[in-house]
Amino acid sequence: MLVHPQFDPVALALGPLQVHWYGLTYLVAFGLFLLLAGRRVRQPAFAGAGWTRRDVEDLLFFGVVGVVLGGRVGYALFYKPGYYLENPLEMLMVWKGGMSFHGGLLGVVLAMALFARLRRRPFLQVTDLIAPCVPTGLASGRIGNFINGELWGRQADAALPWAMAFPQSGSMVARHPSQLYQFLLEGLLLFALLWWYGGRTRPTGQVSGAFLVGYGVLRFVAEYFREPDSFLGLLALNMSMGQWLCVPMVLAGVWLMRWSARATSLR
Repeated sequence: MLVHPQFDPVALALGPLQVHWYGLTYLVAFGLFLLLAGRRVRQPAFAGAGWTRRDVEDLLFFGVVGVVLGGRVGYALFYKPGYYLENPLEMLMVWKGGMSFHGGLLGVVLAMALFARLRRRPFLQVTDLIAPCVPTGLASGRIGNFINGELWGRQADAALPWAMAFPQSGSMVARHPSQLYQFLLEGLLLFALLWWYGGRTRPTGQVSGAFLVGYGVLRFVAEYFREPDSFLGLLALNMSMGQWLCVPMVLAGVWLMRWSARATSLR
């Protein structure tokens, strides 16, 4: 059995200034988005529609605001609504931790809708552009989770070669390093699939729908290895909150892909 390396969360300290590894993973995520979206806008479908590098930079700004606000509000509403109703000001204290991917996704959707409205572009064209560029950011975030030794996995057989004890969990039992599972599934695998799928001209909405389905399915699977939040545990049907939030996501993705294909065939 392995033991989590107990990384120092501070990557670099310059006097009173401390740079945390988790902050660096966010910077890596933003840099990868600029790189990948910059390549996407050069594809014929987007270049022909007038997309530019400046649009990508503006999309990043809108996306960052959406993911931070949505992630925080989503965490409060989905995971601890009672607590934050009693302590509403703590919802603004992002440095205390607590972010929800599904809330962040909703925040990004709203931010992209605002961007599309201001720039007078089709909303699904915007989301089709960014969808394949998101998984690398998710992968970077999962590496940050692993470095911090947080969001550890469920108990595993100690004979599993990569089973790992996380002292932060309060015990030394062997666990699945679920952060790395999510890094591989929701990050690298989803990126490879969407980058390939989005590399060809598709009906508007297809790539966005594929992202919803792909992330929803892979996150659903990964949740079987991730320790449920202690204050929630497993919910109905022995499913975690993360799994329940993936269900409408997958259904919405399937509907969007079918609607997109049908709308294209009727033209």
